[in-house]
Amino acid sequence: MVSIIILTLNEEKDLPMCLNALGWCDDVHLLDSGSTDGTLEIARSYGLTLHHNTFQSFGKQRNYALDNIKVKNEWILFLDADEVVTKEFKQAVLQTVKTADSTVAGYYCCWKMMLEDTWLKHCDNFPKWQFRLLRAGRARFTDFGHGQKEGVVDGKIEYIEEPYLHYSFSKGWAEWISRHNKYSSQEAKARLEKRPPFANVFSSNKSIRNPALKSWLIRLPGWPLLRFLQSYIFNLGFLEGKPGFIYCANMAYYEFLIQIKIRELNQSKNV
Repeated sequence: MVSIIILTLNEEKDLPMCLNALGWCDDVHLLDSGSTDGTLEIARSYGLTLHHNTFQSFGKQRNYALDNIKVKNEWILFLDADEVVTKEFKQAVLQTVKTADSTVAGYYCCWKMMLEDTWLKHCDNFPKWQFRLLRAGRARFTDFGHGQKEGVVDGKIEYIEEPYLHYSFSKGWAEWISRHNKYSSQEAKARLEKRPPFANVFSSNKSIRNPALKSWLIRLPGWPLLRFLQSYIFNLGFLEGKPGFIYCANMAYYEFLIQIKIRELNQSKNV
């Protein structure tokens, strides 16, 4: 009932963990963007169908997959290599698509952010929603910041509340910081140039509200500190121990990078 597409670039560390949880799926595709490690060899050993496309952005990469990968099933689930499908999430997905009516084009999914075997439920503002499961031919993606969100959709989007696991820190903090330094440049540009209307802050749809909140809150003086206090103190992130503190401190630093890069972009416009 469900085909799976995994986006990869040098994912030899995380890919086995992801694939070991997908034995139930009869149609798994890997869309690689130029791995130079053992990613492709691992994929071949699991019998995956391999595809290649040079990476430009997450939205464009997912749309390329929709346009060029011939899947067996009506429904497509997008995963990253550092994400793991639990038995509960698998069951929720299969049951949901089995009973979905024809007006449903796709589903928002959420994750459990994991750090040192600790679920950062409070620190990561669970649940966070991403458009990951869709009916073939009924939806597209569009870029937002360093990531993507739903674009043109033919039908309605519902929610799968059972989460999967996300191991964003599996490659270590040096890699995470390097990656988020790049992401912060993309986020700064998006939040400055693609700021949603202020009215979106009050939307009941989290997919509409959250991008607006990000774009408007970044303008507040001292926002990185407020971001830390919000997640670590007011959201009870301190209950998640040292992993919670480390995560909240680094997310505050990430927001600080976005803020100073927005300032830099504004200064360059005035030169």
